[in-house]
Amino acid sequence: MDMDLEIVTARRAVLTLRGGIDVYAAPLLRQRIIDLDEEGVHTIVLDLAAVEFVDQTGIGVLTEASKRLAAHGGSIALVLSDEPVVRLEGSEAPAGALQVYRSRDEALRATG
Repeated sequence: MDMDLEIVTARRAVLTLRGGIDVYAAPLLRQRIIDLDEEGVHTIVLDLAAVEFVDQTGIGVLTEASKRLAAHGGSIALVLSDEPVVRLEGSEAPAGALQVYRSRDEALRATG
């Protein structure tokens, strides 16, 4: 998994991911989100347009991140393309735990 970080405001960031979020990549994503949260960035837009799959471990990281950021008044938003390529393998995330948007602009407006 490749990951690019863009700080949009002091409390909001965009992470653009490519590849897959699996048992090997998920810990890297988890740590990056923890680091951002500890730096005061509590709203994160995850651009998954170029992500091919998210396994059960990845879903766990996304759900955990949502709870962690919400505890600080923030949120996590997922960007999926109009034709999602992402396969959520294994289990599903709890209903309402993750906000999903069809474009980066839409996610940025919603998390304003």
